[in-house]
Amino acid sequence: MSLTKRRLQFLHTLVELYQKTKLPIHYEALAKSLGVSKWTAYDMLKEIEKLGFITRSYEVNTKVTGRSQVVFVPTDKASDLFNQSRNELVDLVDWKKTVENISGLLKDLNNTGPNEAVRKIWAEIPEASVRINFCAYIIGLLLMYLKKLGGKRGPLIQRIVLTAPSKEMGMTMFVGTVLGMALQTMNDELGLEITELVSRFLQSISDLSDEEKGLLSDFLSEAFHF
Repeated sequence: MSLTKRRLQFLHTLVELYQKTKLPIHYEALAKSLGVSKWTAYDMLKEIEKLGFITRSYEVNTKVTGRSQVVFVPTDKASDLFNQSRNELVDLVDWKKTVENISGLLKDLNNTGPNEAVRKIWAEIPEASVRINFCAYIIGLLLMYLKKLGGKRGPLIQRIVLTAPSKEMGMTMFVGTVLGMALQTMNDELGLEITELVSRFLQSISDLSDEEKGLLSDFLSEAFHF
């Protein structure tokens, strides 16, 4: 059994949740973050556990008196894996494919319609296990919502991005601004989902290398013109 791309995605999300909360992670919390069923998350965690990247324990469920629930924590093996990955060079071939895919979805907005384009990119986000690729998909998703809202504020938001003190700040300001606009058009459930994705984006972007931030910033600047 190997650590496939899909398993890596689940493991990466669990590690990020654990680092954020400092608490063992229940598989339902992981399922919610990834947009999958709790049974899919549980089965995947059992596979990852066999590889030695996580361990399980049991804790009392405060919502159900006297009942215990299964929770998971990453092992040192998982921490070493992502610390090593953070120091590796960017896979430019994979990055180029990601950019081309998102750019194609953005350029095809007029043909497919905004709702269909948003649906397509939503479906692909769970597959983005590499940190920089995930960030690119969130930027692409919010660009679609910006265009869906009419895009009249696009030039102003672009100026904010270009004049920000740093590339990271420019991208986070873009994401925060468009999220605030998009939330006004969403129901509570969808709004919660995209807010959680943006929260993961903010954590992910802070962990990117300078090279990765530069690539991501360049992608955002170019994507304004699609």
